[in-house]
Amino acid sequence: MPDSQKEPSVPTSKLEVVDWGRTRYSDAFERQKAMVLQRREGQIGDTLIFTEHHPVYTVGLRKDADRHLVWSEAALKAAGIEFVRSNRGGDITYHGPGQVVGYPIVSLQHKRDLHAYLRDLEETVIRTMTYFGLETGRREGKTGIWLEDRKICAIGVAVRSWITYHGFALNVCPNLQHFSGIVPCGITDGTVTSMEKELAAPVDMEAVKARLAVEFRQVFLEVGRSDGKS
Repeated sequence: MPDSQKEPSVPTSKLEVVDWGRTRYSDAFERQKAMVLQRREGQIGDTLIFTEHHPVYTVGLRKDADRHLVWSEAALKAAGIEFVRSNRGGDITYHGPGQVVGYPIVSLQHKRDLHAYLRDLEETVIRTMTYFGLETGRREGKTGIWLEDRKICAIGVAVRSWITYHGFALNVCPNLQHFSGIVPCGITDGTVTSMEKELAAPVDMEAVKARLAVEFRQVFLEVGRSDGKS
């Protein structure tokens, strides 16, 4: 458990958890941006969104990320995978069915430390993986959550007016073959894995989302929040 004296990067005593079900990435992106504005104006509180995306490759803001797209436009069309540019941090990644995507829309006004927020987001996923019997961690110089050189969760965030959006994508049971169409996150010295592959057993998506919500609250809570406008 975290040190009870630690100042949380996001106090979430009134966190709302919502599930959008399966969405197109571009639609979810627009909905996030609208919620960022609502959060800034104090119309909504901190919110953790869960969704699964229809198959899509998204490119972040990292320089030369485009070069890590391997498949041709024809191959993408044949596989039914969209290609979308995003304003999140990071390189190129894949989203698709069987992957839990988490989008926290939370205010960092009380503690403007994006690095601390990222570490706490990673900790949320690490604790969730431990709950399911997987010992994961960070990898020096790399983003996301790993089992040695196997990446199980991608993380890419953005902040506007100190309100967070974008977030993490945890591989529960996606089609891992779809990752071969890209160099995932620009990684050339590792592979991509999933909970199902590592556990060699089916994994309940709803159980994973429920545990992520529990761990998010436990990592970020501890101190009551201020309800003033952001």
